[in-house]
Amino acid sequence: MTSTLTLDAEALYVALRDGVRRLLAERPDAALVGIWSGGAWLAARLQADLGLAVEAGTITSALHRDDFGERGLATDSGTTKLPFEIDGSHIVLIDDVLYTGRTIRAVVNELYDFGRPASVTLAVLVDRGGRELPIEAAFAAARVSLAPGQRLSLARDDTGRFSFAVGQAA
Repeated sequence: MTSTLTLDAEALYVALRDGVRRLLAERPDAALVGIWSGGAWLAARLQADLGLAVEAGTITSALHRDDFGERGLATDSGTTKLPFEIDGSHIVLIDDVLYTGRTIRAVVNELYDFGRPASVTLAVLVDRGGRELPIEAAFAAARVSLAPGQRLSLARDDTGRFSFAVGQAA
């Protein structure tokens, strides 16, 4: 018997937007930073939809990954762009899918290359469990279980609408 996971990425985005709005109510001076690529898409849309004055930043995990020696620098790894001061800032880190926690660890290392934030809070669209590191999201729009060999990928169409694809890990 084969089961198919169906996730409505747009409905989950609405839940994420509401969750991030609550996080920002606690820290109105916080800035959004999206993890390349899906998290960056989400952060940019959240910044616009929430009417935030400060442009959302983008951060990549490429240079701090613990598997950099195997993967190298991917051509689609994006670049880090943080259009605000990191020292003393409250950061809401946005990602699409939280799995092992290794990407978050790498991104936090990258963030600290730019300064020392006052706090870092994680919000994700989907938490799929399977943590290898003690990293937890303050907000997750959904929690799902996938087999270890499966991959959940966020996609964005030309109009900016989100969708998910479930496939086999590379």
